[in-house]
Amino acid sequence: MAEEKRGFFKKLLSGLSKTRDNIVSGIENVFMGVTTIDDDFYDELEEALILGDLGAGTSEEVIERLREEVERQHLMHPSDCRETLIEILQEMVEVPEGSYDFEKTKSVVLVVGVNGVGKTTTIGKLAAKYRRDGKRVIMAAADTFRAAAIEQLTEWANRSGVYIIAQSEGSDPSAVIFDAVTAAKSRQTDILICDTAGRLHNKKNLMEELKKMNRIIDREWPEAKKETLLVLDATTGQNAINQAREFMSAADVTGIVLTKMDGTAKGGMAISVRRELGIPVKYIGVGEQIDDLERFDSEEFISALFDGMER
Repeated sequence: MAEEKRGFFKKLLSGLSKTRDNIVSGIENVFMGVTTIDDDFYDELEEALILGDLGAGTSEEVIERLREEVERQHLMHPSDCRETLIEILQEMVEVPEGSYDFEKTKSVVLVVGVNGVGKTTTIGKLAAKYRRDGKRVIMAAADTFRAAAIEQLTEWANRSGVYIIAQSEGSDPSAVIFDAVTAAKSRQTDILICDTAGRLHNKKNLMEELKKMNRIIDREWPEAKKETLLVLDATTGQNAINQAREFMSAADVTGIVLTKMDGTAKGGMAISVRRELGIPVKYIGVGEQIDDLERFDSEEFISALFDGMER
């Protein structure tokens, strides 16, 4: 397990290279270009954070907290702020205790997200991860209206070595959930992962569909813990947060999965998504391979982000 974590940290280092170049280079320039802690220093640092896609609100809060720490610790030189800044960022993205309790018991994981963010791929990678952790896993192909969604999920089920419950394209998604819950109970399944529709053009229909799924789960498997993961494409930066707000109005989202972190310079949004939405990032994807998805670790993430920064 330790070797696996070290391997993923190496992938994290590599996968965050674009984001690191974008954010840290700007911060380095600020630290190297000033000799005193004054308003100009704070203004330049805030601008660097905003350009790193942390968002205006999050960047402002970071600076406010840094000002407080500088005063409390009586810091005198900008270089003295480096470690303090890193600690603030780690605290802001820290995953709350108990966030992964659903992995330890019988649970149903509903996965939501618009088409194109990597939802199906994420489900496949989650299934593979839970399998590696010794869990018995079933997939449910309840996104029955998107063309090829069932076929793609079936392929991922084969790759990850898990059983899949599916019906024909266009069938009732809640009927798929009912069959999947029945199968999960009879097979003594640990985690049932459900693909759901990714449409946002009709919020009311999406909301009603998700409510119906949840009612079936509550009725047929009341002892199972429920988790709703929202998949966001990190390459869309701050736009992903706006997208998340739309989904949060239709579903009780309990965690975020960030995909395609290796393909973007906008990974700073991982820091702002926690503050802006009040929902923790629980998983992060940094590659194309089946094992390129892991639990989000705030300390590892910020350490990888600031790797190479003169400390």
